Order: sequence, then C-alpha cells, then structure tokens
Amino acid sequence: MTGLLQRAFSEASKLPDIEQNSLARWVLAEIESERKWDKQFAESEDILAQLAMEALAEGGRGKTTALNEARDQ
Repeated sequence: MTGLLQRAFSEASKLPDIEQNSLARWVLAEIESERKWDKQFAESEDILAQLAMEALAEGGRGKTTALNEARDQ
C-alpha cells in the first residue's frame, strides 16, 4: 500500500461510521467501474483497430473531411 493511501485510510478511520461506510461504498464502486471499463476496452480492441484501419483507408481515398473544414461549411 502506498504512503498516500495509508494516510487517506488513516484520516478516513477518524470519520464517523456512517461517513466511513459511505466512503467505502464510493471507493468500491469506483474500483468496480474501472474494472468494467478495462474489460470493455479490452473486448473492443479488435473492433476499434478495424474501425481505425477503415478510417485510414477512407482518408487515403480522399473520402474524409478535416474537422475544421466540416465546421466551416
């Protein structure tokens, strides 16, 4: 455990129980959310790579418009 995390837990341990539980639920929810995002990105890596290749191919064929050109039209 890092020193900063130890310090945060030490400070949190001084809070009333209800606030400690609220903080704990929030931390656990954040960790779970990060795990879900990591899993979704890992599962979509092949799809994202394919979309990137298609976009590059379309750009090479002149079928794309620069963002600043699209905004000016």
